[in-house]
Amino acid sequence: MRRIKPEPISPERFGPFGDVYPPRQVGEARLDLMEELQNARPGARARLSLIAVAPRSLPLVASQMERHAHSTQTFIPVDCSSYLVLVAPHTSEGHPDVSKLRAFEVPGSVAINYRADTWHFPLSALDRNARFAVLTFVDGGKEDDQFVPLSEPVTIDR
Repeated sequence: MRRIKPEPISPERFGPFGDVYPPRQVGEARLDLMEELQNARPGARARLSLIAVAPRSLPLVASQMERHAHSTQTFIPVDCSSYLVLVAPHTSEGHPDVSKLRAFEVPGSVAINYRADTWHFPLSALDRNARFAVLTFVDGGKEDDQFVPLSEPVTIDR
């Protein structure tokens, strides 16, 4: 079984998969996300979800990933210590490439935005219970969320 260690997230490291948004500081201009939010289906509508998740501890075994083929997915921590982000590029067949899978540890004050069609692991809070606001565009069809098993499980550990 392949093992990987989470690395600290940065805009440069995470860039191939999406965007990283550090917390705004008092006096900084407002950050408006418009171009970064992608919706490739005219009939899809914005879905803003408020979720609470229990923490997961490392080591963690990932055996499946998900994607939203036509929509970005934005995670904005509301109350969180830290969370794990696991991403993979596509193989030539369009599945997650396990050999290039990357894990990032994200501080609870940092938001992320997955690009449309990005393979990622379901949201995993670390340390303690966490709450997030999540923005995705959906039309109720089967391509809103696609889950696939990995070709081999991967263990994420510090």
